[in-house]
Amino acid sequence: MGWGLPTWLGGSPAPAPPARPKSSDGGFVAPDRNSRELCYESRDNFFTCLDKNDILDAIKEDDKARKVCAKEVTDFERDCARTWIKYFKEKRVMEYTRDRTLEKIQQDDAKMAAKAKTERRGGSWFG
Repeated sequence: MGWGLPTWLGGSPAPAPPARPKSSDGGFVAPDRNSRELCYESRDNFFTCLDKNDILDAIKEDDKARKVCAKEVTDFERDCARTWIKYFKEKRVMEYTRDRTLEKIQQDDAKMAAKAKTERRGGSWFG
């Protein structure tokens, strides 16, 4: 990383991130393995920051996320396609909701099994 003069002191601005290449039909070229790995790493860093700051939904709490995780947001948005960013943020909330629902179902099943076991103690299965 180069440390030059700030632009307001006559330095040159930081180079813009490279634009994603377009194919001959005008669509974007799919990211290669290195680009995907970089995106996943940036996503994981962003989500770690969200976890540290008790933010689950980065879409609903966008202002708060940008305030407390400014560097991670910048890296995530630089390294991933916009559609991927939206997908990852939505998937995070969906997986959290799914996991809490599964935990509740498992707790309810354990309670029902314990209740059935105590009720069975008085007699046998076969009458």
